[in-house]
Amino acid sequence: MAHFAELDANNVVLRVIVVSNPDTADASGVEKEYIGAAFCERLLGGTWKQTSYNGNIRKRYAGIGYTYDTGRDAFITPQPYPSWALDENADWQAPVPMPDDGKMYSWDEATLSWVEAAPLVGA
Repeated sequence: MAHFAELDANNVVLRVIVVSNPDTADASGVEKEYIGAAFCERLLGGTWKQTSYNGNIRKRYAGIGYTYDTGRDAFITPQPYPSWALDENADWQAPVPMPDDGKMYSWDEATLSWVEAAPLVGA
């Protein structure tokens, strides 16, 4: 089975569907993305890009709201906070690295800093 993501005019993922192997393969049985994408277009319209659960293609599995970056040929997760920047690996990075002291932290956009998370009740 292959997975395909439908993209809107801004390359934002609208949905992800599963396509059976025969609908993605050439006459020799070899899977080809363009065949699967054309199948999706004929069946549902739109623009389609293949994605994979194991991240073998396009960096990560596409999700609704992700963006397809044509330059990186990768699916990008939505930006978690306005201050975070995309790095060369297509991952969002905080402007300040999270402390590496074994404690739990959450990002505080108002102060642009990591705040130690309160312990769970009963933990």
